[in-house]
Amino acid sequence: MITTATTAAAENPARPNPARPTAAGRMLAVLGAFGPRHRLLSLSEIARRASLTLPTAHRLVHELVDFGALERGPDGRYGVGLRLLELSALAPRGLQLREAAFPYLRDLYNATGGNVHLGVRDGVEVVYVETMRVRTRHPISSRVGDRWPMHASGIGLVLLAYAEPDLQEEVLSAPMERFTERTVVDPAELRRALARIRLTGIAVAHGQITLLNVAVAVPVHDVAGRVTAAISVVVDAESARPAQLVEPLLQVSRSITRQLTLSA
Repeated sequence: MITTATTAAAENPARPNPARPTAAGRMLAVLGAFGPRHRLLSLSEIARRASLTLPTAHRLVHELVDFGALERGPDGRYGVGLRLLELSALAPRGLQLREAAFPYLRDLYNATGGNVHLGVRDGVEVVYVETMRVRTRHPISSRVGDRWPMHASGIGLVLLAYAEPDLQEEVLSAPMERFTERTVVDPAELRRALARIRLTGIAVAHGQITLLNVAVAVPVHDVAGRVTAAISVVVDAESARPAQLVEPLLQVSRSITRQLTLSA
């Protein structure tokens, strides 16, 4: 007997088998193997993280190196290439926002002496589209393009607080990674935190990703008044005065919104 699924496949032989990724899917899996905590990978690590055979990974990595999307270092490991930086600069959402925000982020950086981040939501993650870093006693990973779970970062908490209820439930109902002993992963506690953020417009994250740092974050609104991004300052916990960071953050948020309005 021929099943319905077999019949559909016979009628449409070009239809991809969901159990077998397409060539494009395998290529994207190679790129997806890289991340904030996996910036440099060996060929075998790429194959393992992308769930590919070693010969397939070798062929795809070679093609990506030729294109400039990956670069091979002197130690034989691979990293993301400059071609992807060139392409990412063409993203309208990130580029317009970065151009509008940059002068004000620089002022915030100078005024606070902390690590300054500008981030947007991409699915259920936060992506940094601009960062300004200082040398701190307790360094953090904060580069343009870094991705973090929404529940763990100051920017992510702000964006999650103002997200639609369905997305909030998606995040809160899924397993949440614990980065430190202070990372909040209890859904009930997170719901209370999100309610406070909506009430005050401010998120304060103590030791959520790195135990000895504190992040303070506020939303950035677009011309229609919707929360389109968030900005944060991260400082060493022992010298942190979160209340003193709030007003500079709010001033910069208002300035960015005003600049986005003028650019619209």
